[in-house]
Amino acid sequence: QVQLAESGGGSVQAGGSLTLSCTASGSLYDDSCMGWFRQAPGKEREGVAAIYKPIRTTDYSDSVKGRFTISQDIANKNTVFLQMNSLKPEDTGMYFCAAVRAPSMPTPRGSWCDMASVEYEHWGQGTQVTVSS
Repeated sequence: QVQLAESGGGSVQAGGSLTLSCTASGSLYDDSCMGWFRQAPGKEREGVAAIYKPIRTTDYSDSVKGRFTISQDIANKNTVFLQMNSLKPEDTGMYFCAAVRAPSMPTPRGSWCDMASVEYEHWGQGTQVTVSS
């Protein structure tokens, strides 16, 4: 069983920054994907960023590319961070950490952890991010 614990959410003004952390415990395979998803009230959950643990390749949604960075803790490879810069009110939502064992093959465009096609199995409780204008 895998448990995910998020931290770092909060309230910030537009243009500000926040860093989220997620630590996995339990039986997480080394060849796993860890990702961040978010859900705003009345909207569907969307993938934000993901990282393939073995080689630390990353995926981002178009809406956060260039503003958010996902990274892996070098000391503890089961911890990932989401550095969020230039935050906008539309970034407001509940942010969830998720994990899954990576598929045996990447997508045709080379993504191991594609958030649209890989079904993430383990989920954290979420942490709220609120960006005010």
